[in-house]
Amino acid sequence: MKLTLILSVLIASVFPAQAKPLKIFILAGQSNMEGPASIATFDYIGEDPAIRPLLKKMRGAHGKPTVCAGAWISYLTGADEKNFELNGKLTAGYGSLYGQDSTKPGDKIGPEFTFGLTMDAVFDEPVLIIKAAWGGKSLHTDFRPPSAGPYELSSFQKENYPKQTGHGIPQNFEQWKIEKTKETGHYYRLMIEHVKKVLADPKRVYPRYYAAQGFEVAGFVWLQGWNDMVDGHVYPDQNKPDRFALYSDLLAHFIRDVRKDINVPKMPFVIGVMGVGGAKADADVVAFREAMTAPSLLPEFKGNVAAVPTAPFWSEELGAINGKRDKVIQMRYFLDSQHKDHPNADGHMTDEQKREYVKSFEAKLISPAEVALWKRGASNAGYHYLGCAKTFALMGIAFAEVNLKMLESRRP
Repeated sequence: MKLTLILSVLIASVFPAQAKPLKIFILAGQSNMEGPASIATFDYIGEDPAIRPLLKKMRGAHGKPTVCAGAWISYLTGADEKNFELNGKLTAGYGSLYGQDSTKPGDKIGPEFTFGLTMDAVFDEPVLIIKAAWGGKSLHTDFRPPSAGPYELSSFQKENYPKQTGHGIPQNFEQWKIEKTKETGHYYRLMIEHVKKVLADPKRVYPRYYAAQGFEVAGFVWLQGWNDMVDGHVYPDQNKPDRFALYSDLLAHFIRDVRKDINVPKMPFVIGVMGVGGAKADADVVAFREAMTAPSLLPEFKGNVAAVPTAPFWSEELGAINGKRDKVIQMRYFLDSQHKDHPNADGHMTDEQKREYVKSFEAKLISPAEVALWKRGASNAGYHYLGCAKTFALMGIAFAEVNLKMLESRRP
């Protein structure tokens, strides 16, 4: 009798009868999904009274980043085909690992950190994030979904590439076509392979998983776009409202294919809409944001695909400083190139004189207070949302909240 009771207790502790399925979320994209925001910019979050409590969630009383109690992550990334997977309990450091030790979390975050913190707080069941992200990858080629078919040349490419005239046009058009065929869809396939690998054996990432528990793939977040937005060869019709219609079409194919390939037909899908530059954006940027949003408006995706603008999370004050930093870089270029209407137009300045001029120019343009603010809040370039942890933290929360709303809407 006692032995039976002991065995029952042991079995219940290892295989809880009421354990809920593991909640799995997939995050994918390019460098901003990798995550370029340095942990060193966390303090900047605390300077905003409205979100100061967020910093306490991201960092424990000991001053170190929070380690989630109920969230794990499997992260596939890399560069130059040297891909690697990093698994563990979710914490800060699962952002960009470029140039860092690939065997442990680094010193940067993307949206995954606060996305996971949010999900961990909401669900009693454990959470597993599958992340696959690589810098500098396009949807038109690298992540091109299978149902979109082979890569097709744009009108600009058809007209100019065979001529081999330079300005970014390949010198060997026939070889370029061969390489393009190899590249097309390559990172889509890597992403799907990684997801299937984790789904086939969740216990490898989440050690307490057991088959009877099961899992639910509960959402997908897509944060990508820069390489498409700036590609004037693939999207040549500048200042035209439908310039990026191809991106909308490709993204719709992407959503359908991902759902089909992992067999989750109505999986909630979140589109992180490009927000670099914030509210001040030119016509082409606005057009691209609209193209990213477009799939969420299709009748077939009603209620299970949502677009989340990220422009509201751009730091306007850091962006203003970044604009001044760009002017300093521009001045340096003007002096080196002996640009007309600038102090070194006749080339008389020595290297030391040019350095001193730029130093003085910068000191007049950017105040000491702005220099200090930049160091506290920014850690990367504009196309990486200035590497601001506050921005990425708010993005991650927004993605999670929208994903949760879609899950909630499915309940009877």
